[in-house]
Amino acid sequence: RVRPAGTAMGSLGRCLARSLPRGQPGLSPPGPRCYGSVPAVLQEQTLVVAKPDAVQRRLLGDIIQRFERRGFKLVAMKLLQVDRRLVEQHYEQLRLKPFYPALVAYMTSGPVVAMVWEGYNVVRCSRAMVGDSSAVGTIRGDLSVHITRNVVHASDSVETAQREIGFWFQQDELVAWDSRDRDNIYG
Repeated sequence: RVRPAGTAMGSLGRCLARSLPRGQPGLSPPGPRCYGSVPAVLQEQTLVVAKPDAVQRRLLGDIIQRFERRGFKLVAMKLLQVDRRLVEQHYEQLRLKPFYPALVAYMTSGPVVAMVWEGYNVVRCSRAMVGDSSAVGTIRGDLSVHITRNVVHASDSVETAQREIGFWFQQDELVAWDSRDRDNIYG
């Protein structure tokens, strides 16, 4: 859908618009794109965790498909029953929040699927894709049923992603592989 220049868009809209071809008026705002020709050193990694409600409701295929369709590369994935220590380490910055005990109980209530996705600008684009529970077109907006059962976690910065990946995965669990469609995605 073509939007006139200056039309306000959410972060998902900006992220998607940046992946469109350049030089077409009204289609792509200036600034970095989610995709484009980039050296391998600019590849980022992010942690995405499908929470217990996503696993219980069998939403994994839909979540994974959305990241694959964006052109991101899966480099690690595992199904696990999370122990309290890992959840407390992961959500340490929220420990003083009133909802923290319920969050820990929720995250340890059933299995989760932890994944590491790789690609250009994957952290920012993943956060836009995940969105919030009221944003239609996002993972949470389309799949979650309540703010406390929001289906998925995605790292909020490159630094946070590196730290969180270290909580959930050993370095030797990350698989370095060449995607055959890399040239089609990144030029």
